[in-house]
Amino acid sequence: MQFSNRLKNSLSPYLLQHANNPVDWYQWGEEALQLSLQSNKPILVSIGYSSCHWCHVMERESFEVEETAKIMNDHFINIKIDREERPDLDHIYMDAVQAMTGSGGWPLNVFLTPQLKPFYGGTYFPPKNAHGRLSWTETLLSVSHAYNHRNEEIENQAEKLTEHINKSNLIKKTKADNFDNIADNLQKIANNILAKADIDWGGFGSAPKFPQTYSIQYLLRHYHFTKEKKSLNQALLSLDKMILGGIYDHIGGGFSRYSTDEKWLAPHFEKMLYDNALLISVISEAYQITNNELYATTIQQTLEFVEREMMSNEHAFYSALDADSEGVEGKFYSWSKKEIEKILNGKSKLFCEVYNITEHGNWEHTNIVWLTNSIKNYAEINNLEFKTLTETLSGCRNLLLKEREKRIRPLLDDKSLCSWNALMNSAYCKAFAATENEHYRNVAIKNMDFILSNFFKNGELMHCYKNSQAYINGFLDDYAYLIFALIQLQEITGNQDYLLKAKELSNYVIVNFNNEDSPCFYFTQKSQKDIIVRKVDVYDGATPSANAILTYSFYYLSFVFIDSNFSKKAKEMVNSLQTALINYPTSFGAWASVYQIINSGIKEIIVTGTPAKTEILKIVKHYIPNKILLVFENKNSAFETISSDKIFSNEALFYLCEKETCYPPQKNLTNFLLFNNILIIILQPILCN
Repeated sequence: MQFSNRLKNSLSPYLLQHANNPVDWYQWGEEALQLSLQSNKPILVSIGYSSCHWCHVMERESFEVEETAKIMNDHFINIKIDREERPDLDHIYMDAVQAMTGSGGWPLNVFLTPQLKPFYGGTYFPPKNAHGRLSWTETLLSVSHAYNHRNEEIENQAEKLTEHINKSNLIKKTKADNFDNIADNLQKIANNILAKADIDWGGFGSAPKFPQTYSIQYLLRHYHFTKEKKSLNQALLSLDKMILGGIYDHIGGGFSRYSTDEKWLAPHFEKMLYDNALLISVISEAYQITNNELYATTIQQTLEFVEREMMSNEHAFYSALDADSEGVEGKFYSWSKKEIEKILNGKSKLFCEVYNITEHGNWEHTNIVWLTNSIKNYAEINNLEFKTLTETLSGCRNLLLKEREKRIRPLLDDKSLCSWNALMNSAYCKAFAATENEHYRNVAIKNMDFILSNFFKNGELMHCYKNSQAYINGFLDDYAYLIFALIQLQEITGNQDYLLKAKELSNYVIVNFNNEDSPCFYFTQKSQKDIIVRKVDVYDGATPSANAILTYSFYYLSFVFIDSNFSKKAKEMVNSLQTALINYPTSFGAWASVYQIINSGIKEIIVTGTPAKTEILKIVKHYIPNKILLVFENKNSAFETISSDKIFSNEALFYLCEKETCYPPQKNLTNFLLFNNILIIILQPILCN
């Protein structure tokens, strides 16, 4: 029997995948929650996402099986949740499972009391007993029996888990100005990141390996401020090995989620919008430092992939591409040597040698296209002309891409998330700053126009968008990443309206996400009622901590609007986690970068005059990570900041300002002396206030 009607009206591609299961799935909402109370049945919440490989596996093995579905339907109220639509619920119940089992992941299967409190759970459950693990059906029957015959124990367990989740929110307030031994602390952060570095294959820790872009960003910036070469070398090694590895799609561009091995060869093939956004952002910074064309090429190829496969006609970005096609992980992306020989003919020998394609396969009897050495080094070793080799290989990749387009494609998750769109918007801003490619700025502007026009409903920011509908109230990361993107876009356009919007959204966050017991904000708004706990998330996960990103934005806006409240709040937030971010920076990478900027000193660069918006191009290409860039085209500034009427001129002038004090203006950027990539003026200051 099928219960398809309950999920068919969902906008989530993940829920739609389960619409025809024989399981009587409900969506999270009043109907299911009330039914649990009335029937006194426990709730089974199953959380996943559309591109999750093991979610597909468990669906085939269990949720599509009539006998298994009957057990679920008889004993539980079954709720299916898309973790990307409801990250708040995922955070809460993931915490519970990690507390119970010591690990987490997806699919996430959690059993709740009718009061929504968790009492048991896990991730993937096999259809039969395996390696000492109970099968899914045995688990279902055991949980049901315990709930009906040992209910008091179940209730006690649920209370303890809920109390544990609540206690994990405790982040104490501390003095805002408690920043001691700054230089030592910044060096200690770098040392602690490097202590986890893989000096052979790049990245940090052992397999599975995730990009950890904020750790890389910190090392790049540490080099900028200190000229410590080992930090730069590890950051660049990490980027180089990922770009050469199988985690990067050499045929079509773009990065997969993570690598299952230390060499970045075998990825988990799903492609997520946020991974590509975060990697483009940090690769853009690496390109500004090194001018290495490998980075420019990677930016170009990845953003071509994004626009080809993950951007709508409305300039909205989609969420993800599945790891599987035809029920097989990686099938869309892998090749046999015979296939390549047939497609490339006489050029196949060269291609197979460069990209490590073998008869028996380099991964599970098939081949992932990857490089163990750069193409430039291959040319040098084999006495080949680099340009000719590059053009030949490019032609080969184009032929393979054309052939690959004939295959059955992985599923596209075509909902758009505000938070992830904002991350990609920032990536386009960073790409423009690094490459001066006007197309990237235009895409960022059009995408921001889309966000501001479509993600707001009755004046409220929404989390999701699909089929011309914005839905689910925005979470903290939606606000945080959008505020950050507005700041980045202002820097490459000079449009002050973006800063005004950033300030408006920041004030909304302070009112509606405020936590009286902590300087950091709740993940959910105060108006939300369908959760048992309001979580405070401070760790970096697959995406950076929303609280960390807000901290940077508040600090930035405190200078723009001369607002000490923003500055005080930012310092309270970062100081509350100072010990943790210093000692465990790979878990607090975004916080470490904010701490680094706050303590490295802000450089305010102001460009005045009618041609100011064109003059900013001379600045954004330079790597100055601790800058604030403002444009005054006329005396009628859209906001109050450093007194624009006293520094305004009809001709383009450059000012450097620090602590509400500006140095005399210069007519061109060459009069700004660049030492160690830090802007310095050696003239006497003039007061602007």
